[in-house]
Amino acid sequence: MTTLDLTGLATRPSQVWDAVRLVPLVRDEPVNDLRLHPQLYDDAVGLVEVDPRHAYVSYIPHGFVATWTGDGTPAAAYGTQLSADGNSPPRATMSLRFHRRMARRQAKDRLRFLPMHLALEGYLALHFGGPSLAWEEWSQRAIRQGLSPRVEEAYVGAEVRGLADALRVFEIHPNQCGVMVYVADALAAAFAVPHPDDYRALHPTLLQDLYGELIHHYATLMAPVQDFRARIADTHIRSLAHLRTAVAEQERAWGHFHDTTMAGGLLDHAYTWQSVYQMGGFTLSRFLPEFRPKQDSHIGEAITDGRGRIAYLKTFRLSESQVRRGHLLSRLAANDWHIADTAADLGIHEAQLGLRLESAGFGFLLRQDVLDRYRKQKRTRSR
Repeated sequence: MTTLDLTGLATRPSQVWDAVRLVPLVRDEPVNDLRLHPQLYDDAVGLVEVDPRHAYVSYIPHGFVATWTGDGTPAAAYGTQLSADGNSPPRATMSLRFHRRMARRQAKDRLRFLPMHLALEGYLALHFGGPSLAWEEWSQRAIRQGLSPRVEEAYVGAEVRGLADALRVFEIHPNQCGVMVYVADALAAAFAVPHPDDYRALHPTLLQDLYGELIHHYATLMAPVQDFRARIADTHIRSLAHLRTAVAEQERAWGHFHDTTMAGGLLDHAYTWQSVYQMGGFTLSRFLPEFRPKQDSHIGEAITDGRGRIAYLKTFRLSESQVRRGHLLSRLAANDWHIADTAADLGIHEAQLGLRLESAGFGFLLRQDVLDRYRKQKRTRSR
């Protein structure tokens, strides 16, 4: 378990558009021996092969390519369509694009990976196999199939109100290599790349990224946020040198406030890291939080150098319901999927845990008679 270290990335004053706040991240020294550029996939629906036996379908608008020192395209029909001879091709189709693994080497010094899908696959695969022991409470489906299928919803950035205008209007700072995206001052995503040229090329892809349910709701329902404006008392300003010093002090104060308060939900927490690919002196990894209910929780992926400094970063904020699902699965796994032991660990009754599993969407894991018994126990206690 280790925290995120953004050493080398400095915070600049935020820019506000309605409920969206963008906080630029700049590097004094770019990472010159690692570069990223986009690989666009148009509107195709992506089918990602995780391994020979597992695959998933997702919206994949683009991939990142990391570089260090009548055309045969498959398609899927929309709905049910009838033809006279049974051999005619469907009239309305959507294109499919097949991706072999989320991180795939394309050349000796080139790796293609799907941004955020490394992190999301890590969350979706959380205890995907289901119960490790076949306790009597678990259904046959849970024993045989685990959590398959596992489904989570997200919104594309273009659906987050105000984000497109903010990205279009706000200036890109010199040496900017990243951005913190806030909606209603809730951290939606952190994004960092090795070089300013990479950021300018990848800046528009923030509109194609995925954002959680909470962020979409905040953007739709919340009022515009307040801009933090620097105020310098003029009583001690006697020269331009004094003014420069005062401005620098305001920038330091803002950076400290941002890193310790606004971004605290991301930077102050510990994460479990999993290495995905070694690329020269760099490591591509993904990380998961501790899944603490009613606390900010982010999943993400990163490329770090040999000293552990972040060259690339992309995060996704989980909704409270997603955090609860992760928390329940983690506690079950920690207690060998024993219902009574897990309930005792959580300080609740066994029936309460069963009904929490049902409300979290995991009711299918329990036998129907067991679930009915839990419901009856709840009704008895409520009388």
